[in-house]
Amino acid sequence: MKEFLQHPIFSLLSDVADESQIACYVVGGYVRDQIMKRDFKNDVDIVVVGSGIDFASRVGNRLGVKVKVYKNFGTAMLNHGPLQLEFVGARKESYRSDSRKPIVENGSLEDDQNRRDFTINAMALSLNKRDFGQLIDPFGGISDIQHRMIRTPLNPVDTFSDDPLRMMRAIRFATQLNFKIDIQAVKAIAELRERINIISKERIIDELNKIVLAEKPSLGFKYLFDTGLLAIIFPAMANLYGVEIIDGKGHKDNFYHTLEVLDNVATVSDDLWLRWAAIMHDIAKPATKRFDRRHGWTFHGHEDKGARMVPKLFAALKLPLNEKMKFVQKLVLLHLRPIVLAQDIVTDSAVRRLLFEAGDDIDSLMILCHADVTTKNEYKRKKYRQNFELVKQKLRDVEERDKIRNWQPPVTGADIMAAFELKPGREVGIIKNAIREAILEGDIANSREEAYRFMLEKGQEMGLISDIRN
Repeated sequence: MKEFLQHPIFSLLSDVADESQIACYVVGGYVRDQIMKRDFKNDVDIVVVGSGIDFASRVGNRLGVKVKVYKNFGTAMLNHGPLQLEFVGARKESYRSDSRKPIVENGSLEDDQNRRDFTINAMALSLNKRDFGQLIDPFGGISDIQHRMIRTPLNPVDTFSDDPLRMMRAIRFATQLNFKIDIQAVKAIAELRERINIISKERIIDELNKIVLAEKPSLGFKYLFDTGLLAIIFPAMANLYGVEIIDGKGHKDNFYHTLEVLDNVATVSDDLWLRWAAIMHDIAKPATKRFDRRHGWTFHGHEDKGARMVPKLFAALKLPLNEKMKFVQKLVLLHLRPIVLAQDIVTDSAVRRLLFEAGDDIDSLMILCHADVTTKNEYKRKKYRQNFELVKQKLRDVEERDKIRNWQPPVTGADIMAAFELKPGREVGIIKNAIREAILEGDIANSREEAYRFMLEKGQEMGLISDIRN
């Protein structure tokens, strides 16, 4: 497999290894991705049977680059062009039951491969001249790549119990690579799922976001749900599962519907937060579910309640509580609006109000709403999507004419106070709101001239006096 080691850095590492009389290997993701012909992220893991820090220092001296040393972890790192090389000494690890922090001892390459998370990440290529490019694959990583399988090198119960984050990583790799997880590993995850509680939420959300960003995120969420991990790390989403039937009337399974919407969004957008909006869009349906003898199941107000749930859910998941959260919150709140427009006669005022409330997020909102059409009825799906095209055209027409997106009032509070010699107070707010409503309803144009004239008329109706003449 020397073809995977054509970069000059590997020849240099080989020279340093032989001069130092140290066994040296490239391991892990680089080897996996080269075999799979995948793009790798420029990080290369180097294992030496000895001190990784000392070896990195020799390589740094040879290259004339600075070496970053992490003594607590026994690792060192250096950059060479676009490559980031991390060096570590071969080691064996043991774990306490209440911690994922290992007790580390020096070890052999075999020890180091034994401690790896998955067979596809346990392969190594020798860098010593005597066997340069030789593949060391003791657990059948090549075979697992061919069979598209995620397996652990050792007993999965031991692997996941030692480091429970590996349960999330197994599902993440399966999702990213479109692999299956070995059935024994799936059973081990289900058995050990409660041990995920010793992992920090920051580490969990990092893996979860990688699942969300995969080409088909539903693959990962199904594993998370089936193993019981989802109920622990994100119970609000797990609660979407299930169909209740009364008087022969049932509703759709909102968990699988959400996964379908998420996959639909993923086909057209890599935006992490738009994908989170897809995950959250129906999150309040369990809390708003009601049965009506005449109309069947209803979820009235789930968009409003869902929007109010978003900040707490983001906080619990350790997602950012900034404009990203507000973006998701806005889309959850508005996600029914374009669907309502698509079902009815589309009026200019309704479109103006949607543009006003959505602002620059209108395009993302339309992607979400288009993805939300998951009916299996071909006639209904075709009709909805035809109507969505009409709504999108109407949005373009109204925006071009009225410039409502990210609307700023053409007459300000300062203008109103100056015209009527007012101080800040209730009257100013009433006039500002009246101007906004008049523009959104189409009673006046979105221009300073018409808005100013309307302001004067409204002030007169309220008994306010102005020296300014129309």
